[in-house]
Amino acid sequence: MNLRQLPLALALTVACVLPAQAQSLVELYDAARGFDASYQSAKSQYEANLSKAEQARAGLLPTVGLSAGVNRASIDNTQAGQDRSYGSQSATLSASQPLYRPANTATAAQGEKSVGVAQAQLQAADQELIVSVSQAYFDVLASSDNLNFVKAQKSAVSEQLASAKRNFEVGTATITDTREAQARFDLVLAQEIAAENDLRVKKLALDQLTGKTGAAPKPLAVPVVIAPVAPADVTTWVAQSEAMSPAVRQAQLGLEVARLETQKAQAGNKPTLDLNGSYNITKNNGTPSASQDYRTNVAAVGLSFNLPLFAGYAIQNRIKETLALEDKARSDLDAAKRGVAQATRTAFFGVESGLGQVKALEAAEASSQSALDATQLGYQVGVRINIDVLNAQTALFDTKAKLAKARYDVLLGGLKLRQANGTLTADDLNAVNALLAK
Repeated sequence: MNLRQLPLALALTVACVLPAQAQSLVELYDAARGFDASYQSAKSQYEANLSKAEQARAGLLPTVGLSAGVNRASIDNTQAGQDRSYGSQSATLSASQPLYRPANTATAAQGEKSVGVAQAQLQAADQELIVSVSQAYFDVLASSDNLNFVKAQKSAVSEQLASAKRNFEVGTATITDTREAQARFDLVLAQEIAAENDLRVKKLALDQLTGKTGAAPKPLAVPVVIAPVAPADVTTWVAQSEAMSPAVRQAQLGLEVARLETQKAQAGNKPTLDLNGSYNITKNNGTPSASQDYRTNVAAVGLSFNLPLFAGYAIQNRIKETLALEDKARSDLDAAKRGVAQATRTAFFGVESGLGQVKALEAAEASSQSALDATQLGYQVGVRINIDVLNAQTALFDTKAKLAKARYDVLLGGLKLRQANGTLTADDLNAVNALLAK
């Protein structure tokens, strides 16, 4: 086989073997979203946080209670000749509505902020799942490509070994050529065993992540065309991170919650005012001295005012504590912004570098192919030796493997760039899906 036709042949082979069971990146992500334990844990935590946020509003809403009681007494006084039993039944409906409780107001506001924190945490978990599935997906493709290249190299080395043996038998080559070809063939066999095991491990990792048995990613369509980074300005990506990054948003909400905690602490010096009401019904079946029945209805409404005067400096020290925690939250926000900005810049330049490597390796692949063709021709006419052909073959297949890996790294790097600045969503996988074989 002409080595120039190798990439197309490999793609056609994969397409013929896996037409029915191969899955796209989006399909495997959807499967992982319903199976991955880490994401399911994050989703459950999100739902729990929503319910916890609703609990914070309870301090602003009325409370209502119902109580009831029944008792019975019996008197047997032989001296007074008194033998009597009596009892009573009562029920009380009570309600209370906070009118002025600044601490409860701050707690309710904290609950609203915690909803935003929960959303940011779930978004971060979803982005991590997208990257994890993509990483496992491209790891399988890269390992599969590497195995195919090793097998193709084994076939080429095998042909070269057979040629060396024939030339030695007819006396046109030395035993050195045969032994060199045999040594290279044995090395390729070892590489094939390692590549097969690596592919097996990568597939198991993808299966564990998606919950599928024998998941088979679709390969990239040939020819592979990777779009450049857009926008091409790193400052735009960094600017987006401050508004979109879940990490920055969590830190920002953390600062706001810390400020509200300070307000709660300061509320310890403020009065509280509640509106209370109750309605009681008591039915008596006689008394110790009388036998008649009667009922009592009591309705009450009033205001409850409380003003703290001194609490052993607990409130003052609590305020100092919350102010220090507020400064900490502010520092955490600054650290989050700087960390996200640095991660975004690193990811951006990583993708830019990867695109440059892809172009360089594409040129190197063409050069290595031309060098191999020339070396094979030189070997046929006697101006090159067997080891030259073997080295040229190794260089070509090594370049092909590096090029395939570089392409996957660029595609994954684009997703990691969006994760770094917080804009990554499941829709971004559609652009990668468009590059896969149909």
